[in-house]
Amino acid sequence: MDTENATPSEMPQPEAPQPEACPAGLPFVPDEEMLYDLADLFKVFADTTRIKILYALMESDLCVADIAEAVGGVSQSAVSHQLRILKQAHLVRFRREGKQVIYALSDNHVYTMLSQGLSHICE
Repeated sequence: MDTENATPSEMPQPEAPQPEACPAGLPFVPDEEMLYDLADLFKVFADTTRIKILYALMESDLCVADIAEAVGGVSQSAVSHQLRILKQAHLVRFRREGKQVIYALSDNHVYTMLSQGLSHICE
């Protein structure tokens, strides 16, 4: 299928988890707890500094000082604060190398969310 010119209804859709008792013909809607968690995840993307940090980490794993330099105009303290929020949302992970803490994207889902979001707004 030519997805470039397809309408949203023609686009291949990812399969949603199906509950055991979903009435025939009705769309799947996640339960309230899942929806709450999803809304919280999207709230994390509502800050441009956090988005810049994620984009910097798409290029390579970085320490706080390198992230602050890559993002520009943000103190290391502010970067650390934003990284804490990103860690709580499971969007970034870290490892220790001696006294230094190195941050990276948690997994490929984070890259996919950012690239899909950017593709969507650029259409």
